[in-house]
This record gives sequence, C-alpha cells and structure tokens, in this order.
Amino acid sequence: MDKATIADVLEKIATLLELKGENPFKIRAYTNAARSLETWGGNISDLRDEETLEKIPGIGKAIAAKIKELVETGSLRFFEDLRSEFPAEIIELFSLPGLGAKKIKALYEQLGVSSIVQLQAACESGRVAELPGFGKTTQEKLGRAIAERTKHAGSFRLGSIAAEAETLQEDLRAHPDALHVCVAGSYRRKKEIVRDLDFIVATSAPAEITAIFVRHPLVESVIAQGPTKSSVRLRSGIQCDLRVVSGTEYPFALNYFTGSKEHNIVLRSRALQRGWTLNEYRIAPAPPEAAAKGKKVTGKIPEVREEMELYRALGLDYISPELRENCGEFEAAAAGTLPRLVESQNLRGTFHCHTTASDGHNSLEEMAAAAQALGLQYLGIADHSRSSIQARGLDAARLRMQVASVRKLNREFDNFRLFAGIECDILRDGALDFDDDILAELDYVVASVHSAFTLSEADMTRRIIRAMSNPLVTMLAHPTGRLLLKRDPYAVDIPAIIDAAAETGTWIEINAAPKRLDLDWRWWPLAKEKGVKCVINPDAHRTERLQELWFGIGVARKGWLTKADVMNCLPLGRIENELARKRARK
Repeated sequence: MDKATIADVLEKIATLLELKGENPFKIRAYTNAARSLETWGGNISDLRDEETLEKIPGIGKAIAAKIKELVETGSLRFFEDLRSEFPAEIIELFSLPGLGAKKIKALYEQLGVSSIVQLQAACESGRVAELPGFGKTTQEKLGRAIAERTKHAGSFRLGSIAAEAETLQEDLRAHPDALHVCVAGSYRRKKEIVRDLDFIVATSAPAEITAIFVRHPLVESVIAQGPTKSSVRLRSGIQCDLRVVSGTEYPFALNYFTGSKEHNIVLRSRALQRGWTLNEYRIAPAPPEAAAKGKKVTGKIPEVREEMELYRALGLDYISPELRENCGEFEAAAAGTLPRLVESQNLRGTFHCHTTASDGHNSLEEMAAAAQALGLQYLGIADHSRSSIQARGLDAARLRMQVASVRKLNREFDNFRLFAGIECDILRDGALDFDDDILAELDYVVASVHSAFTLSEADMTRRIIRAMSNPLVTMLAHPTGRLLLKRDPYAVDIPAIIDAAAETGTWIEINAAPKRLDLDWRWWPLAKEKGVKCVINPDAHRTERLQELWFGIGVARKGWLTKADVMNCLPLGRIENELARKRARK
C-alpha cells in the first residue's frame, strides 16, 4: 500500500459520495485529503500513526483513522461498503468528458445505466436525449466520446505505464540470476503511445526469472507461461511480454524487440549486403541463395557482445533507441553525422509551472523547494491568466501580488532563482489576455490556447501567429492543444507556426505532461532546420510533476534535438540574458 494507492481510494470515496448526493463539504474533505497525501513528503510507515496523520493539512481525525486502517490491513471497510452500493463499472463513466456525478446519477437512477456499454446502448436507442438536462446534443457528444474511447482501446500513454515498467524492470534487475534486463519496444523508443511492454532478460536461470515475472505484485493475470516467453496483463491493463535469452543472444534480442519494424528491415538488409543474416538471436553467414542477392564480404563476422558493436559491425555509428524510426538515422549514422542528443542532466531549469494561486496544488515556496531538490538552477512560475476562469486565473492585482512574492523569495536564495511569468490565454482573435503594460512587468510570458478549439485551420493559425508577433511573448505552449487518447489536435498549420517562431524568435514548448507531449516529436527536425528554439516544460500543477521533464527529454531526443537546441539547458546567467534579449527583439 503506497501513497498513490491510498490517495486513489480517497478519490474514489469522494466520487461515490457524490453519486449518493452526500454533503458537498464531506466530499471535498476526501478530495482535499487525497491531494494533501500526494504532496506529503513523509514515509508510508508514518501513516500508521493517527497523530502524525492529523498533522497533514486537510486530514482530520475521521479520515486519519481510515488511512491508518488502509495502511495496516490493505483494505477499508467503509470503502468496500460504499462501493457495494453501486455496480463496479459505474466509476468508468467518470472517464467520459461531459459526465459528472449529477448526470451519472440521473443515468443510473432513471435509465439503469451503470457502464459504458449500457450508456452506448442508451445513446443509440435515443433514451439519453429524453432525460431532463441531457438532450440530443449531449447524447451525440457522449456517443462520439464512447467511439473515441473504443478507437483507442488497448493503447496507453507512455506516462501512464512508465511507473509499472520501471518498477518491474528494477525488480527483475535485482534478481541475482538476471545478467541484463531492459524494457524494449516502443517504450524504449519513447513513443508517446504504447500498446504493450517487452522485457528482455539475459539469464542462465530462465525458470527462476519467469517465476518472478508472472508472480510480480503488479501482475493482474497470466496470459501465457513458457520456458522462454511469458505474457501477463498488469494492473493498468497493458500486456507485458517477457523473453529470456542467453548472454550471447541478448544484444540481438534487445535490438530486434526495440524496433521499430522499419528500422529492423534496414538493419537486416545491411547485414545481407555483407553476406550475413541477422535475426533476433544472432548474426551469422547468410545462406548462399540469400547472400547472392547482396554484396558478399569475406572475412570473419565481428564479435557482438553489446548493441553498439552490432551497429559497428554493419558500418554504422550507434543509433540511440529514440531515433530508430527509419527517418534518416541510417544516412546520418553511416556518414558520422548523428547528433549528440540532449540528456536529462543537461536541463538547468524550466518554465510553465503552476501554484495554488491558480489551479496548482502547491505553494510558490513548495514548488521552489522541489525544483532545488531536483538540482535545477531556476524555475519559472506561470499561473493561468484571468480568462481561464475554470482554473482560477489571475487578474492584474493578483498577478502583481505574485510577482512581488517571487521578488521577495529571490532575496532568500543562493544560486537559484524564480522567474515571474504568466500562462497568458490567446484570445479568439489572437489578442493576449493582458495588456502589454502588465506583461512588461514580468520576466517572461507563456502564450497558449485554452478556448475556441473549433476554429478553422486558417483562423487558428492567424490567431496564434498574431500572439507570437508580440515581442513580450517568450514561448508558445502546447501548440496543438492535443490530449493524447482523449482529444485530437485542433486544426492548425504547424509549418506556418514554425516559420513564425523562426521570424519572431519565439520559443516553442515541448509540454512534458504525459497527456500532451506537445509539440509532437515528428515536427522538431523541421523546427530545428528553421533555427527555432525549444523549451521543455512540465506544465507542473504539483511538485512531483516536475519530474515529468523526463518525458519531455524523450520527445526532444526523438526529435533529434541537442543541448544547444533547448533553451532551458542554459545556465542561470545565460538564460537571464536570453529572456531579456527576446523582449528586446523588434
């Protein structure tokens, strides 16, 4: 039982209480307790002590007793009793946009709908439209949302399964019989969407490794178990495959199962040109009929003990997993022109972070402390602007108060700085949410679209470019507005946006939040060619989300970006100069 699991139970209790129509204050108490627990820095063992629990902000005596019961027993009678009052699947309905507790309660009580399958049938029969407060438009929106969910069935965001993948990998590595362990597949290539996880383990004791794998606490069910390959389904729902190989087979298996398919085809072709055959277990002389098709090279096949040596044997520099998409990496590897990709340790700071001043969960001081704990030299605070009412956006007076707080805190820091910014809404016509006189008081401005997503491509493109033309705008956030597996990008001409960024000197964000990963990696080679600079931001609404910068690094690496391409790889003194230089640009 960990903090995340306990917080999830508290959130579910709040949801179920909402369905029951309980007192809003009681519901909010569980929600607030879940948020407090997530940000609390203590040890899980301390949660056995009710006195310690009650010292955590937002946790009172009644909820403290429930958390203690969860930690000590692994279950909570109150939660189980509450859950038994409703069908198990009803919680799934909350994942559909536009459905809150009131509407779900109405669907359940009046139509008997308690699952997504039942809701789909009710929409198709037209019964949803007949309910008070719903109507035909809501019914159509729900139908589209269900269709979108069905389309993405079996797909998972990289960030949603990363914790499970890393935990399982580390636990396998800890086994004394595991010589080498790595997660391969699209996860290793840092694709934004992952359909399964592939674990490659080199071992002389395959039975012992397989037993650890299929009995792991993260495993929900075993699909298949064999001497060299096993498949399970994890709690998140993702399928996970294990392949156990020998030490000599490991570099070939790791390379093959990392992929991509297109990358592997080219590798095998290069092997055939040398008179060799390459598969997932070895490299060997090709049969005469196969070798005759290529340019046979005499001589001994080089020994391959690791992936790097495999590429060297094929006349290539080592190609990082993120680049293995057959998008120019072979030409660059053969010519010796592969870039030295940006690494997480290159980051010196970040921008686009939120606090409790708008819709964040942590204070200015807590965000600053978390950034310093990660070894960052600076942190930019960019709470929402006034038009984002749902996010408690700041008006001019509250913004100026925050700027004053930032300046005051900076006097207390050594070798660290907070930058005062704003995530400023780009209005429908391309104007900014604040006048220039307010924006000029800040250190930087993050411009972003949060409304009117249905504009035509031409109108949306003009809207964004107008905002970028303001020299006080430092960077463009989440440029396509996409929410992976949930909301498609809005229509916008990305090459035109890239050209405008090059002309105005506006930095373009890689939003590292796993639900976004926007701008997509496929656009960054073009942006780099045009001289556009990148800034990797976590869009962090709580302290622990700062660590999601790791996902942004993955996008940057897939986009062929180097340390020189990413503005927040600059140390404190230089980033201060660059922020000022951007504002001085005409």
